Amino acid sequence: MEASRFEQGSQALAAIDGKGGQDVIDSLQDIAPDLGRWIVEFAFGDIYTREGLSLQQRELVTIGSLVTQGDTAPQLAVHIQGALNVGLSKESVIEAILQCVPYVGFPRVINAINVARKVFASADEESTESKA
Repeated sequence: MEASRFEQGSQALAAIDGKGGQDVIDSLQDIAPDLGRWIVEFAFGDIYTREGLSLQQRELVTIGSLVTQGDTAPQLAVHIQGALNVGLSKESVIEAILQCVPYVGFPRVINAINVARKVFASADEESTESKA
């Protein structure tokens, strides 16, 4: 039997964004649970599971889109971590952000770089703790 959109989306969300993605869904339960369900079903169940792009490519596109929107630091942090989770290097994430400079300007790119710095520091800290 084929998995439901929600089941497929939940699996993709867990694989890509891990705890950060689930935290977003959980944070909506008391005020807008339908929004959380839509994120799982549509964004992750319908879009992220499509053929044609790898998860790495999808995360790079998502990061670029979030950088161009500006004022998306929480979502950008989740997707930068997601990019690392699906095997992208820190260098690739930084290059994707830098690619946006000519199109959206320095302020949005600087803000995105600062989000990346925090995500990378947190990832490094978790890596160090898990080795200890």
